[in-house]
Amino acid sequence: MTDERYDAGMRVRREVLGDDHVDRAIAATTELDADFQRYITRAAWGELWTRDDRLDRRTRSCITIALLTALRAEHELAMHIRAGLRNGLTPDEITEVILHTSAYAGIPAGNTAMAVAKEVLGPSP
Repeated sequence: MTDERYDAGMRVRREVLGDDHVDRAIAATTELDADFQRYITRAAWGELWTRDDRLDRRTRSCITIALLTALRAEHELAMHIRAGLRNGLTPDEITEVILHTSAYAGIPAGNTAMAVAKEVLGPSP
């Protein structure tokens, strides 16, 4: 029996994060986190990121970068900055999202997020 939500989620997860990232995540999956990996693939990627008729992927990336900045989720933020680039965001748009979020989530959160962005995006010209 196939799980259409999981299959759709895996397709979108690969498109947004890249095959290399997803392959590493799958290879690192253990019995401990196997259910969690299935859950995020089905729920986040298969239920939310597949809803392209409501918000496009660029917009979803902006929202995700903003939320991860506010939550100070640096490990996830780096991954989603790279995903934002894959979804067509420019480095300037990504840093603008972080700057805008800083006004609402606080300067320390924005400062940390900007440091992550600099690591992922590299130095500006």
